[in-house]
Parts: sequence; C-alpha cells; structure tokens
Amino acid sequence: MGVNDRPAPTRAQIRRWRRYLADERAEAAVYRDLASRRTGEERAILLELAEAEGRHEEHWRTLLGEHVGYPRRGALRTRVLGWLARRFGGVFVLALAQRAEARSSYAADEDATSAMAADEQIHGEVVRSLATRGRSRMSGMFRAGVFGANDGLVSNLALVLGIGATGVSGQTVLFTGIAGLLAGALSMGAGEYVSVRSQRELLEASRPDPSTAEAIPHLDVDANELALVYRARGMNAEEAQAHAREVLSAPALRHAEHPESEFEEIGTGLSAAVSSFFFFASGALLPVLPWVFGLSGTTAVLVAAAVVGLALLLTGAVVGVLSGAPPLRRALRQLAIGYGAAAVTYVLGLAFGTTVA
Repeated sequence: MGVNDRPAPTRAQIRRWRRYLADERAEAAVYRDLASRRTGEERAILLELAEAEGRHEEHWRTLLGEHVGYPRRGALRTRVLGWLARRFGGVFVLALAQRAEARSSYAADEDATSAMAADEQIHGEVVRSLATRGRSRMSGMFRAGVFGANDGLVSNLALVLGIGATGVSGQTVLFTGIAGLLAGALSMGAGEYVSVRSQRELLEASRPDPSTAEAIPHLDVDANELALVYRARGMNAEEAQAHAREVLSAPALRHAEHPESEFEEIGTGLSAAVSSFFFFASGALLPVLPWVFGLSGTTAVLVAAAVVGLALLLTGAVVGVLSGAPPLRRALRQLAIGYGAAAVTYVLGLAFGTTVA
C-alpha cells in the first residue's frame, strides 16, 4: 500500500511521527557536529551517518504530509548530546551516541520500515567501532586517573571512618587521613610507573627486529627460511610459503615487512605515575575534608560518606558511559563497593574502640 493509499493518521500517530522526525533531525545534527571536529575517514563516516538519518527524517516527513507542522525540538537527551558534540566531540560523546542508537524503537514500530530498523542497529555498531577507536587511543594517563581517584576515595574513606569509629580525636583522624593520602598516592604513582614501564618493555621485546629485512635478499629461495617466520606468527604452512615467495619476489614488500609498529597507547611510565599520584590524592582528599573544616564525630562521618558517595556515583557513571555499559548500574555498583568497604572498616573500628574502652 502506497503512502497516498494509507488511511488518515490518528492523533497518536501524528504525535509519534513528529517526535521521530524531530529526533532524526537532531541526531543528524549531532553527527554533523561530530564530523566537524574530525578529519579523514572518521569525518566521512560520520557524515554518511548524518545522511542516513536524513533519509529517515524524510520517511517521517512523507508520512506526515500536511500534518508535518512546525519543526519541533528533539528529545532532551539528544539536545544535550548535540551540545556536547559541538563543544567536545570526544570519545565520551561517541559513547553516548552509541547508547542513543541502541535505544531505537523502530524494530517494534509498524510505521517504520524494516530497513530503517536495520539501519539503526548498524548505526549503533558503526558508532561503537568509532568509539572503540577513541577508547584505544586513550592513554594510560586517563586510566590511571580514573581508577586512581576511585581508589583514593574508597581507601581513604575506609581509613578515616575506621579510625574515627575508635573514638580518637578529630585531629588524629585528620592526620591519619593525610598520612593515608600521601602514602596511597606515592604507592599508586610508583606502582603505575612500574606497571606501564614493564608493559612497554614487553611490547618492545615483541616488536620485529627491523635489521632482519636486510637478510631477506640473501635467503635461499628453495629452502626459504622466511616462511618459518610467518609460521611462527600464526600462518599455516601453505600461507607462509605463499607470503614468503611474494616478499622475495617484490622488493617493495621487504621494507613493508617490518614497519615501525606503534605501541599500544598506554602512555609513558612518568605520565601515568604523575596522573595516578594526583588523581589518587584528589580522591583521597574528599573523605578528609569534613575534619579539615573542623567537623568531628558523627557529623563528620556523615558528611564524608555523602561527599564520597556523590564522587563514586560520578566516577562510576563516567566509566560506564566510556565502556558502553549502563551508567546508572555502574554508578550504583561503584557506590555499593565503596560503601561496603567503608562499612566494614567502620564496624571494625567501633568494635576495636569498644574493646579498648
């Protein structure tokens, strides 16, 4: 049945189609804004996505016909996404766009075509791949920063609550918290430096030796030891022999055999250590703030728990968005882990304080 043969749309359909139209227009604008901050292949891909959203927009415009009305604004979350895309345009925005594509209801809407539903599903995978590129380019400094801050929040909250529950003075809790901040930050920085340096050294040891290419012209073509190299890299015997013959017969490939391979973007040991130190310190400072400002007793405990709880929710949500997981679920999980650790030490502190008394 063609568009002209369709029965007159109901008021509910008109409202829904207008909402779809506004959302498609807003999503196309998001992709264009993201494309404006990129170059090369990523820019081209994002512009293609915007064009596809434009086709979907035209579908709803055609169905609405004379009922199209004045242009409406897209959903609030799409407008917020557009604002972020215009001002930032990083992997965080791509991760949000990935989740937006996953929320499409076209598969369950009889007024949307099956091609449109399939488009939205594929769009989600395209954006996921673009976001994955961005995630892989994120240096070790970001990883160290996020997890350093989270460790600082949890460990120092547990420390000051555990010590505070024993009944010691507020000044003792304050100095204990500062000592925990410095000790933890230094430990995190040193550990991150060793971890990243070790990882870079392992990657360095796995890189092909570029001088090996100089031996290729002198190989015995019949024995073809080069094939063993490719078999060691995972090719089967036939594939290795074929590739080795190709390399031996094409001088240009000899130089391409061992390109200057890029390190996995894990950052440098120093940058990861510095980032980890300062982010751990910033996280560990929050639980101590109530005692810094002169609070004590139960009031200080409640304020510290509330401040750290908000920070845990924020870090959990950020990690959830960047990893493509539901941010609320990650935020609540982060909160539960942090509060769980703090509760254990607080109860132990209470028990220890009672025993001492």
